[in-house]
Amino acid sequence: MLEPSNNAQLPAIPGKRYFTIGEVSELCAVKPHVLRYWEQEFPQLKPVKRRGNRRYYQHQDVIMVRQIRALLYEEGYTIGGARQQIETGSERAEVVQLQQVLPEVIAELKDVVALLDGRKNF
Repeated sequence: MLEPSNNAQLPAIPGKRYFTIGEVSELCAVKPHVLRYWEQEFPQLKPVKRRGNRRYYQHQDVIMVRQIRALLYEEGYTIGGARQQIETGSERAEVVQLQQVLPEVIAELKDVVALLDGRKNF
């Protein structure tokens, strides 16, 4: 799932390892209380919690927040619909990855079969 056009108007994500909830709020144009709510609704959104229960988001979390924001605010999905879109999106990515690897596996198996057939003739 790519970031929709309005996400292009959001600031670029800096190359930091961790972001505070306030930084993510600014980067994604979403209030901190909304981010905390989304953590409960979207199991894919799991910031690291450290000392004093402080949240630290990683780069992939910021991208996930932007995807959720786009689905809810720009595409008009409900929370449940957005959750389902994200889940099927990750399943689709797995299917595509398998489709790319499968021909290589088949070719290798054919080589093994040919090698074994060649040994039978001895």
